[in-house]
Amino acid sequence: MRLTRYTDYALRVLLYVGAQPGKICSIADIARAYGISQNHLMKVAHDLGKAGYVEGVRGRSGGIRLARPADRINVGAVVRHTEEGFELVECGSCVIAPACGLTGVLDEALAAFMAVLDRHTLADLLKKRSKLMDLLGIMEERTYPAGAL
Repeated sequence: MRLTRYTDYALRVLLYVGAQPGKICSIADIARAYGISQNHLMKVAHDLGKAGYVEGVRGRSGGIRLARPADRINVGAVVRHTEEGFELVECGSCVIAPACGLTGVLDEALAAFMAVLDRHTLADLLKKRSKLMDLLGIMEERTYPAGAL
């Protein structure tokens, strides 16, 4: 099975934003980090916002951030939202479809694929958060106790 580029971008956006909980991330920064089109990411981010995965913040310092905790964003649900169809092959017009065992096998394989995705959340994908941030060129913000500086 091959996921669409749209789904790939949606998952990348969630990983980028999820690596920085609470921080407002610009589409330009996300596009630059991955080396992909800002226009494509705008569409993806808008769709993720409509679905309740991210929320947009308007204004000069606007951008997006997670709309819910990473452990409440299921990977399988995101893939189902972003993919249009899951037919691995077109069996409807095939002459041998009524007697072919391939359809059942492929349906079982797809169910297993989705079951694995359903077992994981965005939080699971972010377990190596520091390494991910390094690879994306994201500087980790340091916090200091009051009066420490």
